[in-house]
Amino acid sequence: MNILKSHDMKVKIGITEAHLKNNISILSSTLANQMTFYVKLRKFHWNVSGPSFMELHLLFEGQYKKLEMAIDETAERIGKLGGKTIGTLKEFADLTVIKESPNEYPEQKDMLSELIADHETLIIQLRKDVDISEDENKDAGTADFLTGLMLEHETMAWKLRRYLE
Repeated sequence: MNILKSHDMKVKIGITEAHLKNNISILSSTLANQMTFYVKLRKFHWNVSGPSFMELHLLFEGQYKKLEMAIDETAERIGKLGGKTIGTLKEFADLTVIKESPNEYPEQKDMLSELIADHETLIIQLRKDVDISEDENKDAGTADFLTGLMLEHETMAWKLRRYLE
């Protein structure tokens, strides 16, 4: 009886080990960005006030719930490629491109502007990562996954942008 040991279970899906590692790195940064943005959406959800309070409260909640699902899918994608998923606040802070604003509680319009800017930052980063995943790392699956995330951020940014038009 041949029982495979866990170290014998390398991922063999037609992508080189180096390319897998590169995409795991991209996905880890994506996860860090998602987690940081998720926390910001929660903060704004908890602290929004003013005439459109309930509408924005619910809008922010809808966005962080979508992001919560995407976070789990990103972590699972890392596992599918044979990687270990980061999971500490320090690791997220070290890898994110999203800026936090401790002790700042913006007004509604400023919250919206900041969230739109963050969505756009993520869209630009995801667009670059899609190209790298497909062209350099030869991983159409990760490129497709990241494209889906990018499209979701485009939709969320569009919805927020409508409040400022």
